[in-house]
Amino acid sequence: MRDDPPAVMLFAAGFGTRMGALTQDRPKPLIEVADRPLIDHALSLVEGIRAKTVVVNLHYKAEMLEQHLKGTSVRMIREEPNILDTGGGLRNALPLLGKDPVVTINSDAVWAGPNPIEMLLRAWDPARMDALLICIPTEQAHGRKGPGDFEIGPDGRLSRGGNTVYGGVQILKTDLVPDVPEVSFSLNVIWNKMAVSNRLFGLRYPGQWCDVGHPGGIPEAEAMLAHANV
Repeated sequence: MRDDPPAVMLFAAGFGTRMGALTQDRPKPLIEVADRPLIDHALSLVEGIRAKTVVVNLHYKAEMLEQHLKGTSVRMIREEPNILDTGGGLRNALPLLGKDPVVTINSDAVWAGPNPIEMLLRAWDPARMDALLICIPTEQAHGRKGPGDFEIGPDGRLSRGGNTVYGGVQILKTDLVPDVPEVSFSLNVIWNKMAVSNRLFGLRYPGQWCDVGHPGGIPEAEAMLAHANV
C-alpha cells in the first residue's frame, strides 16, 4: 500500500474514431454521459486520493479540453505534431509526473462501485509488482463485446486471454518507458515485458463498468448508473 500520494496521468488525446459523428465537433472526453463529460467522470475518481499532480494529455481538439479544464489544478500537455498513443503519451508527460509509479486512467469508461484507484492503492506491492491493472469480469463489463483481455492467476499475476477486461485504470512503474525505441507506442509493449518477468498483476473489480468508447456505450452507461443509484 502506498502512503504517499501518487501522480496521475489521464489519457485524453485520442481521436475517438469509434464515436463516429459524435466526435466531429468535440473530443471524446467532452461527450456527456448522464449530463457530465466523460473527462469529469474520470476526474471524479481522482478527487478522493489526494493526487500529487494530475496530468492530462491533449491532441485532438485540444483547445476545447484546455478551455474545459481552465481554472483547475490539472496540468495539460499537448502532443504535437503527432499523437503518441498511451505509451508515447506517458513518456512525453514523465517530466511532469516524476519518477515514482504513476496511476493512469483512460477517459472513456464509467464506473459504478468502489473507486478503482483507491482499490489499487490499497493492493499495490512494489516489491512484487511493476504494474497493477484493475480488471473487470466480463459479466460486469457493459458496452463491451468479445472476449476478455486477461486471466488473473491465483497469485494475482496476469496472462493474456481469460475472462476479465482491462478497465483502463492501473498503477505502473515507468522505468521501462523511456527505453522503447518507437516514438508512438502502446503500453501493451511495457506490459508484455513485465509479464515476461512475472511482475504484471491484476485486481478484480467488484462493481459494474461500462466502455463508452462507442456511441452505444452512452445509453448503456446511463442505464448502469441509474440502476446503481436506485
